[in-house]
Amino acid sequence: MDLIDQPLLMMAGSKADTKYMTDEAFPKATNSKSKELFVIDGATHIQTYWKPEYVDQAVDKLAEFYTKFL
Repeated sequence: MDLIDQPLLMMAGSKADTKYMTDEAFPKATNSKSKELFVIDGATHIQTYWKPEYVDQAVDKLAEFYTKFL
């Protein structure tokens, strides 16, 4: 993670079984000048792929991030 020196957006559902991995990895991205952890409240990992209310949040965040950094 410390090799990442580009803007970084990490996303996870608040109820995802894998969220602990994101929580552990995020602080290790020490060389990224612009980094953000976006948590989708109430979502499991799988729900972020198909539930419209969670997918919409993820897509909106990605559009914002790409608009800012690309």
